[in-house]
Amino acid sequence: MKIGILGAGNIAGTLASTMRQMEEVDCYAVASRSPEKAESFAKKYGFKKAYGSYEEMLADEEVELVYVATPHSHHYRHMKMCIEAGKHVLCEKSFTVNEKQAEEIFRLAEEKGVLVTEAIWTRYMPSVKIINDMLADGVIGDVMKLTANLDYPIVSKERLVKPELAGGALLDVGIYPLNFALMHFGNKIAKTQSTAILTETGVDGQNAITLSYEDNRMAVLTSGMYGLSDRQGIFYGSEGWMVVENVNNPQEVKVYNRSRELIQTVSVPKQISGYEYEIQETIECIRKGEKECPSMKHKDTLEVMRLMDGFRKEWDVHYPDDIESL
Repeated sequence: MKIGILGAGNIAGTLASTMRQMEEVDCYAVASRSPEKAESFAKKYGFKKAYGSYEEMLADEEVELVYVATPHSHHYRHMKMCIEAGKHVLCEKSFTVNEKQAEEIFRLAEEKGVLVTEAIWTRYMPSVKIINDMLADGVIGDVMKLTANLDYPIVSKERLVKPELAGGALLDVGIYPLNFALMHFGNKIAKTQSTAILTETGVDGQNAITLSYEDNRMAVLTSGMYGLSDRQGIFYGSEGWMVVENVNNPQEVKVYNRSRELIQTVSVPKQISGYEYEIQETIECIRKGEKECPSMKHKDTLEVMRLMDGFRKEWDVHYPDDIESL
């Protein structure tokens, strides 16, 4: 499938490096607002076409699927451009700035008959089934609580502190612990509680979130932009506990018994980078004529956006109207 990448930043580079190693992918085009940057990117990663504007690439009839790799603040506008051009879309997280934008994108995609899905890569990985199967098998007994964290010292990055670029820890890194909880505990949430410390620019620098489930289970989630965390997801059971190393890209799962002894270690399958799974599933679904991916259904994206909208409201974190609007 001929894929075009919209945006030529760091994530686009990792994606391109992965795509080069996938037989089902044709590294066809890249677009940047800088013609020089697009040319350099295309040369580095072996893309056939380099465009100095997004509009030019979207006008290319050969492009079948577009990966949107621009800042959160621009996802809505750029996905809309892709859909109007009749292109299928795989969009980097967070999908949009708010739920109403996500709803409109899915409406437009249905109208145009194209597939649009969110590239939250952990949703597509085989680690999801590995972890859920282990929990279902009762390796640590009855599980009533999980914790998950993701912090990086990234507050110096301009895009992460600017409200006009939809900055803040939640949309950039907090989305991973949140998805981790929803993937493994589901979405039957009775109530939420949260708090955040804001930066001088008014976005969340770090936050803590508690999800209380209808069945009395609990998920305690933290994320931030100041320090470096262990990135662990931990399940607490009646017979022990289970540690997932790196909720941002699970590498292995360790099981401990009631005597606090390590009794099992399960590694995830060898991967190129982890990005290949979302690309593979998107291509397969397009080939089948489907309009959403089973690993990240539209309702799941909307649920995440709805929760994040609520947390930002609690914290009084607002983005400019032109970023929040349709």
